[in-house]
Amino acid sequence: MKISRLFTSPEKSPYSEIEFKEVTSEILNPDGSVVFKLENIQVPSKWSQVASDIIAQKYFRKAGVPNKTVKREERNIPSWLMAKDPDTNAEDLSFGSETDSTQVFDRLAGTWTYWGWKGEYFTTEEDAKSFFDEVRYMLANQMIAPNSPQWFNTGLNWAYGIDGPSQGHHYVDHATGKLTKSSSSYERPQPHACFIQGIEDDLVNDGGIMDLWVREARLFKYGSGTGTNFSNLRGGSEGLSGGGKSSGLMSFLKIGDRAAGAIKSGGTTRRAAKMVVVDIDHPDVEEFIKWKVTEEQKVAALVTGSKLCAKHLKQVMSACHNCEADGESCFDPSKNPALKREIISARKSEVPENYIQRVIHFAKQGYKSIEFETYDTDWDSEAYLTVSGQNSNNSIRVTDDFINAVIEDKDWDLINRTNGEVNKTIRAKELWDEVGYAAWACADPGIQFHTTVNDWHTCPASGEIKASNPCSEYMFLDNTACNLASLNLMTFMDENKSLEIDLFKHAVRIWTLILEISVMMAQFPSKEIAKLSYEYRTLGLGYANLGGFLMSKGISYDSDEGRSICAAITSLMTGTSYATSAEIAGELGPFPGYSQNSKHMLRVIRNHRRAAYGHSDGYEDLNTNPVPLVIENVRDTRLGIEAQKCWDTAYELGQKYGYRNAQTSVIAPTGTIGLVMDCDTTGIEPDFAMVKFKKLAGGGYFKIINRTVPDALNQLQYTENEISDIVNYAVGHGTLETAPFINHESLKEKGFTQKELDILEGNLKNVFDIRFSFNIFTLGKEFCTDVLNFTEEQLNDFNFNMLSELGYSNKEIDEANTYCCGTMTLEEAPHIKDEHLSVFDCANPCGKIGKRFLSTESHIKMMAAAQPFISGAISKTINMPNNASVEDCMEAYLLSWKLGTKANALYRDGSKLSQPLASKLVEDVEDDEEVEMHKPTPVEQTLNIAQEAAQQAVYGARNKVPDRRKGYIQKAIVGGHKVYLHTGEYEDGSLGEIFIDMHKEGAFLRSLMNNFAIAISIGLQYGVPLEEYVEAFTFTRFDPSGVVQGNNRIKNATSILDYVFRELAVSYLSRNDLAHTDESDVDFALGTGAEEGSLKKNQIPWKIVKKMSSQGYLRGQASDNLMVVNASGDMGSYSEQSNVEQATTPEAVKAGVSTDTMASKVQVARMMGYEGDACPECGAFTLVRNGTCLKCDSCGATTGCS
Repeated sequence: MKISRLFTSPEKSPYSEIEFKEVTSEILNPDGSVVFKLENIQVPSKWSQVASDIIAQKYFRKAGVPNKTVKREERNIPSWLMAKDPDTNAEDLSFGSETDSTQVFDRLAGTWTYWGWKGEYFTTEEDAKSFFDEVRYMLANQMIAPNSPQWFNTGLNWAYGIDGPSQGHHYVDHATGKLTKSSSSYERPQPHACFIQGIEDDLVNDGGIMDLWVREARLFKYGSGTGTNFSNLRGGSEGLSGGGKSSGLMSFLKIGDRAAGAIKSGGTTRRAAKMVVVDIDHPDVEEFIKWKVTEEQKVAALVTGSKLCAKHLKQVMSACHNCEADGESCFDPSKNPALKREIISARKSEVPENYIQRVIHFAKQGYKSIEFETYDTDWDSEAYLTVSGQNSNNSIRVTDDFINAVIEDKDWDLINRTNGEVNKTIRAKELWDEVGYAAWACADPGIQFHTTVNDWHTCPASGEIKASNPCSEYMFLDNTACNLASLNLMTFMDENKSLEIDLFKHAVRIWTLILEISVMMAQFPSKEIAKLSYEYRTLGLGYANLGGFLMSKGISYDSDEGRSICAAITSLMTGTSYATSAEIAGELGPFPGYSQNSKHMLRVIRNHRRAAYGHSDGYEDLNTNPVPLVIENVRDTRLGIEAQKCWDTAYELGQKYGYRNAQTSVIAPTGTIGLVMDCDTTGIEPDFAMVKFKKLAGGGYFKIINRTVPDALNQLQYTENEISDIVNYAVGHGTLETAPFINHESLKEKGFTQKELDILEGNLKNVFDIRFSFNIFTLGKEFCTDVLNFTEEQLNDFNFNMLSELGYSNKEIDEANTYCCGTMTLEEAPHIKDEHLSVFDCANPCGKIGKRFLSTESHIKMMAAAQPFISGAISKTINMPNNASVEDCMEAYLLSWKLGTKANALYRDGSKLSQPLASKLVEDVEDDEEVEMHKPTPVEQTLNIAQEAAQQAVYGARNKVPDRRKGYIQKAIVGGHKVYLHTGEYEDGSLGEIFIDMHKEGAFLRSLMNNFAIAISIGLQYGVPLEEYVEAFTFTRFDPSGVVQGNNRIKNATSILDYVFRELAVSYLSRNDLAHTDESDVDFALGTGAEEGSLKKNQIPWKIVKKMSSQGYLRGQASDNLMVVNASGDMGSYSEQSNVEQATTPEAVKAGVSTDTMASKVQVARMMGYEGDACPECGAFTLVRNGTCLKCDSCGATTGCS
């Protein structure tokens, strides 16, 4: 192969014109402790901190790298290309970590060149040197990146002599063609990211069920992902040869899921990447479809149940101690009414009886509180780790026959695996509905269109394609592998925003060769994979940054032009790659499996070429015609022409030489490698947010508009000043100095000095909402309490809004926030034209006010535009809004099938328990707006009295009760009718709202009471004194009325309203004259938990007690009726020391992060465009969807295999 130089020259180092910088990379725990730190690492100057962190934390070899090496003499290898070993004769020999990015570039490019030379891929030594330099240049300039296993494993032996015992791998010797067992762990690297493995219906033999778990583990250890079609396994209703029934498919899937979850991929902290595929006619397919739905329900049950148990068990414990009885009477529900009530309440919530009794026994032993572990819905939490199905992507394999049966509403047979007989017959549409519901409910399973996949199969004579890798882009025969690389499209864009076609084709040619060499040099985890990968030599060249590429050109992702550009670039890449493959075949021969598949492969190439030339029909042996390239929509004429001509070359060379590779291209999610290339967007995805938070070298983040946005605005003919205004609208000015309403002048009037203003200004540049800067942590406790006069209770309340308390309205805060922090969207920006907004549409709504986002159809149509020009498939998230229906999910699947895509993975916003709704976070709730209430049918007496009471009051602005408030519920029976009175209180204990519920009443009376209570609540919040209502409503007469049961102070009422306002008067106004029994008949006890033993005499913290207790429930008698109870049960004694212990159930653990704090982090992350989950590696809330997987924008962790 001849290799030309377009980036480098023979006289200079490929790094000679690249500026480098020293940076520090570190990972911190949430508490600030250092997990990882590497100082003074060398990276190209234009690399971001994130890219620097990725290479340092993930791709640098951390141990065994010698500081002195010697060449390993080898026959027929040029001196400059010889492998190296540690120089054991050097006196100062030492071992450590890689610290320079050029070490990584050199070992990757050097190893590929070394094996390329051994495999006779280069015509001359000069071609080998050109290859070595061109590759290093492209890596350093982030033009392309191979998949992660290449970075992990390739070159460790060649560059440093690192080696170890064999790990059970095999390879086919390129010189002899013989299958050989590896004797070394690193001499031949494992560079492949994507594997498809077969499985037989056998428990313990080679190729069987338990053997697959071992093979998977071998892959996960080296950072690769694997997929398997499990349809060979018999169903749960099928028999065994020795009698009895099979354990069934699902039991083994759960074992494999557990095994995968226990392995850290790449030998580090990456999660294993796995795909499970099941055919639509498998006997257990219904259970498989519902698998993750059921497991998500289990998570919901664990979360809800644990919180209910914790709540009721603590209440039982409190009831045992808040009691005046002597001896053990407090622990006897027949003698302690409060305990009896809590036991009954716990039983209603189905708290296990033995747990209730256990708590009572704890209380008898002197324990005053109990901890019961509660679970949350975080995706990496104990709740999710407890259930199965969380370590794989699931897909069902559907045929055209099944889809047609759905459309025609026919029956569908589920087939036994052992004898081929019909196991069960169901309506196809019924099964389809189950698929749609599962996708809607939990985003799994995805769908792979079996017929379409195999219509484009280049080697059908060798068997069907049955499965895929975890991300669904690699689809080929079982027991084969694919190594990936992705081109960064933005680095191939010229100053006119056009694709530099010659450079792009040059890169495609070189990297097709690199991936081919990688097949030759690799070792594989099993004999079968080694043999078939050698025979078919599949490659996975793709690209990243399509969304950024289109936006920078000022072209909408959801447009005919955008889709045609995508099709043209994809066509040019794959056509050029196939032409290169044919060129290599001319030198070294076609892949061994080509001869029996040549006519099929040439047919597939002709179909690719026909789509490139824009034909809508005339395809050979396709059940579904593809979406062809519409060259008229491509303004870059040369791009359109080259996208067609490359297939002429590929076909002509293929006819002459055959092809070296059965497949050459896929579009991968480019998770971690996308970050190491500083890509704005991954794979074929659009952008996920207009404003990004970029990581800083010293920690923290800075806010920046997408770099493609100014380019797009410039392409759309906006002036520099207009662009500046639009960018400031999105990002903000980063200061409050001249902001409307909340600015330096107004803050000085509130007591702020220049010192506090400087602190604020330093903090404001990195926040996305100014409310997050106004807190005790930014301004300091002393200033907040002494100058602003806030209490510690206020400052420690997570929901405390300092700006509101300083007197600013929500409208004023929002306007100042927009000026300072921006809107994070271009919607409603100054100067922006409506017709241009679509250019900036993202996968999700942007910012708090953003409403626009790309439609489900736009994602599918972009996939359909690229699919006819891809050997494999496309890994992509198809986003759906939360309000999408089950029917919408099924329609999306059908549209994907009709347009000829090979797979579909839907993600409906909020379909995962771990994520709040994006739509709920971005809706701007107008708190200042008064909700218009529905007026019920009037009861003249009641409404007139209410109006009279309201007219006597003077009130001002509405004072809403806190979102999380205290109060009490009083149940009573008035004249034979059950009445529930709920109260809500302000922090000072005053009444702020009531709810009245009538048990089993007709709709009219029940609704009337509900709405009456709302009217009273609004009046209370606008300042109508409770006394006015009490005077107006007590002694009113109407049915129901009569004897009151269940209330210990009120025994008779002339109406429901008489009863309600007597109860409120007694509880909140100390109007004992309206009660029928004396207050001394009722006592209350409130302990302070495990710390009460340390209270000194007369030092009861009444402020805290009043804040946390309901004044209404205590009848307003806190200081009289509350008493401290120590561990012995004595009342009124205050000892310096106490042996009170805190009971902890065996299952309990203490939570380190409050629920409120976690909820806020999730909300902040979602508003920044992220998913709302914490990264399992670094803990940052910067996970984004990445194809069918997730990746972290902070550390680069991915749940996929790239």
